[in-house]
Amino acid sequence: MPWKETCRMEERARFVHAFEAEEEPTLSEVCRRFGVSRKTGYKWLERYRRGGLLGLADLPSVARRQPRRLSAELEDVVVELRKERSRWGPKKLRAVLAARQPEVEWPATSTIGEVLKRRGLIRPRKRRVAVLRGGTVEGICTKPNEVWCDDFKGAFSLGDGSRCHPFTVTDLCSRFILKCQGMPSEKGAGVQAELTKAFEEFGMPDRLRSDNGPPFGAQAPGGFSRIAVWLMKIGVVPEFITPGAPQENGEHERMHRTLKEETAKPPKATQAEQQQAFDHFRRDFNEVRPHEALGQVPPKKRYEPSSKSYTGKLSSPEYVDCEVRWANNSGRVSFRGKGFSVGSPLAKEPVGFTQIADDLFEVKYGPIRLGFFCERDDEPRLRCEPPKGTEGPSAPETAS
Repeated sequence: MPWKETCRMEERARFVHAFEAEEEPTLSEVCRRFGVSRKTGYKWLERYRRGGLLGLADLPSVARRQPRRLSAELEDVVVELRKERSRWGPKKLRAVLAARQPEVEWPATSTIGEVLKRRGLIRPRKRRVAVLRGGTVEGICTKPNEVWCDDFKGAFSLGDGSRCHPFTVTDLCSRFILKCQGMPSEKGAGVQAELTKAFEEFGMPDRLRSDNGPPFGAQAPGGFSRIAVWLMKIGVVPEFITPGAPQENGEHERMHRTLKEETAKPPKATQAEQQQAFDHFRRDFNEVRPHEALGQVPPKKRYEPSSKSYTGKLSSPEYVDCEVRWANNSGRVSFRGKGFSVGSPLAKEPVGFTQIADDLFEVKYGPIRLGFFCERDDEPRLRCEPPKGTEGPSAPETAS
């Protein structure tokens, strides 16, 4: 027993003995002598009467009644669901339990978390420093199909030795997974085919967000790849995150972490078995799994197909109030007697030139800026920024 607690017990024992030793003891006098209240004195005497000297020891600070404590039967229900959904936390577990048994007054998520800890079903995670968000993509998304996000989850080997490249597409507003397809490679033709299937099934978004790497983006001006040009020609604006800033596509990246945990640890034996796992994950994620950002309802409750249907018709951008030049077969344009490249993906496509200062023009493909052209340059080229001392536009219309 700790030394301080032993001293407290001895003090209380002397109080009891002093009270019992008096011929005509009064509790008030003994309490005054030991510097305690009558209420405390009565408590010590009652505890001594019930438990002797050991009854004078400090008691643990535990509430006698815990009206919100789960019964053993309900704790078992929580534990069974957790075992069934081993990667769900207390919030998702509570949302599903409340939906299944609305007549039960389920406790707070913190209480369910304590149950999981007590049963050894939660291992505390190390705290991570929050990352400040930033970048140039538009962060506001208020309704489904404004922004879709696509990317490849890192490739991995299957049991038969083949490589699986999971390609995914999600709706940013509702978190609904539109595609989750294992592919043998990351070639652009396969990506375009899968995007076409998604457009045919769900309609088209206003914008499609991706990273800057192939096959989505390229080193060409504006980051245009052949897929990006195709998207523009069917009526979808490609949106690229800032290089080296995957947090700008953080919702999609977070889904990828869950996808890996639930479908690829360990990987399946064949492509067909792995695709079955992807399909099951997609259905479960969309239709069953509560999502915290959606108020603990599945994404299917928040998603609806786009009214913008896919026709397959290709149309080059049209321009107003600017000079238009068409790129040749190799992606070069001629303007004001000077020729320069706008990138091979824009071969045979129209490019718009808008004058923004003396001898300075902003060059765009549709709404996306490709760069700046300055007539004073000895060597014709497309600049990333206007020359110093030249007042250019305040900001691009669309991130590139």
